[in-house]
Amino acid sequence: MELLAAAFSAACAVDHDSSTSESDARDSATGHLPGSESSSTPGNGTTPEECPALADSPTTLTEALQMIHPIPADSWRNLIEQIGLLYQEYRDKSTLQEIETRRQQDAEIQSHEDGSPAGEDAPEDEEDEEEEEEEPASPPERRPLPQICLLSNPHSRFNLWQDLPEIRSSGVLDILQPEEVRLQEAMFELVTSEASYYKSLNLLVSHFMENERLKKILHPSEAHILFSNVLDVLAVSERFLLELEHRMEENVVISDVCDIVYHYAADHFSVYITYVSNQTYQERTYKQLLQEKAAFRELIAQLELDPKCKGLPFSSFLILPFQRITRLKLLVQNILKRVEERSERECTALDAHRELELVVKACNEGVRKMSRTEQMISIQKKMEFKIKSVPIISHSRWLLKQGELQQMSGPKTSRTLRTKKLFREIYLFLFNDLLVLCRPIPGDKYQVFDSAPRGLLRVEELEDQGQTLANVFILRLLENADDREATYMLKASSQSEMKRWMTSLAPNRRTKFVSFTSRLLDCPQVQCVHPYVAQQPDELTLELADILNILEKTEDGWIFGERLHDQERGWFPSSTTEEILNPKIRSQNLKECFRVHKMDDPQRSQNKDRRKLGSRNRQ
Repeated sequence: MELLAAAFSAACAVDHDSSTSESDARDSATGHLPGSESSSTPGNGTTPEECPALADSPTTLTEALQMIHPIPADSWRNLIEQIGLLYQEYRDKSTLQEIETRRQQDAEIQSHEDGSPAGEDAPEDEEDEEEEEEEPASPPERRPLPQICLLSNPHSRFNLWQDLPEIRSSGVLDILQPEEVRLQEAMFELVTSEASYYKSLNLLVSHFMENERLKKILHPSEAHILFSNVLDVLAVSERFLLELEHRMEENVVISDVCDIVYHYAADHFSVYITYVSNQTYQERTYKQLLQEKAAFRELIAQLELDPKCKGLPFSSFLILPFQRITRLKLLVQNILKRVEERSERECTALDAHRELELVVKACNEGVRKMSRTEQMISIQKKMEFKIKSVPIISHSRWLLKQGELQQMSGPKTSRTLRTKKLFREIYLFLFNDLLVLCRPIPGDKYQVFDSAPRGLLRVEELEDQGQTLANVFILRLLENADDREATYMLKASSQSEMKRWMTSLAPNRRTKFVSFTSRLLDCPQVQCVHPYVAQQPDELTLELADILNILEKTEDGWIFGERLHDQERGWFPSSTTEEILNPKIRSQNLKECFRVHKMDDPQRSQNKDRRKLGSRNRQ
């Protein structure tokens, strides 16, 4: 967080007017226009004195709320029922649109650099927007907003809050500030995406789980592992969506949704932890059923061909809860970036985001705990100790990286360089608190000859020593199994493999872009354009549109990066990403990241505890 704070301080030094004109990429899924923070909604306890942004137009929202009417329940339910996209389609279209928006922003900055300064263009852009407001007939042609509801038409973009007939006929768009409209769109996307998710989850239950033929094929224990507590997840999603619907029906201008998200994340979303923690056994059972039961394999293939599934595989329905809970956190982040600072809506958004972070963290830990226990048992069985035995299995220990390296044996002379025995095979198991050095032996086993606590490891990269010593680094054990210092000269198969081992062995070692000065000025960033599933413990699984800071790069195509929205670090192929060239976008990304993850002040913590206690007492 200290490094993040330093980066935020530098980001604030960038021209404020230029940076605030950049569009939030997360809003791109709903076609938002560039803008800054939104104004406050009445009834949330924010006054012009607390939020200076309200002083210029303190009655804007009040006038809007007085002149409009609630959305009829039947009208809103019809909109939900007309949703034509399954959640998998909805999510893919959203992230692809985010990627395309950032590409356009990078192209725009190049044109600004080649032409007039961005600061000179800004006033003209503002004048154009004012002209569009004065001419009611022109905005539909000028603004690139969808005119067809995406939810009922898979070939169009997302349905916008401002495109709803009730919104257009109410006249509220003539009163609300553009910042508030963008915030409304962000909250509207959370609601409509939940509706799409509920539809897909309901299909998993009705089309697959409750299929009579499938019930006869599966043993009750197999069905339990395969579907887990999906009925509980479906029930929570239904109640959650119902409350969101009621909030939408109160008024065409949405007052807030994060208070509802906070309540469900704190008191009901534990069902997600149970479901996601079962993922390891779920995947294994599914693979076994496909291999061992021909009737199961044939029936699943037949059910997947049903038009209801839209060509999506059964496995994509099984992972829906995990995808949704992670995406929900990002949607709340999107709202948080749009609410006014130091307002009640910011407080509820921060509370909702933190509760969702706890749920997502618990989900991740649940999955890791299941897989780690089995992995540690398997590793323990393969080890034979030449030295004093070290207990491997521990509840607080997990594997970070394992693999084969070449250990240099003999003095570094011209004679030994010409021999074939210069390097010997060595196999390393690196845990979060321990390094174990082994030699492969017959029978897929390993003989342990040394070990050391991870905190007592040091690494050093050798300078260019020619082809023979390329990708060689020195590993120093300050205190090994014999309570003495030991040094090993190790050779990796490639530059990226050497860098990855050095980063894992000594995580606090300074990387190329992690120095204080470089992070203060700017940090290279990339966005994910092709999803990537981690193949090794030190790798990072990427989702489309993830934004990452680059901490280290290798010449053979690997990047060590830190994802902004959760600060997770790991390696990934550079071919799965595109660099963000616009320095203003990078600066804005850092500022938004800091705002989302800024620490609670004491007063907010007290208010949060009171609200949580009150919520539990009412139950």
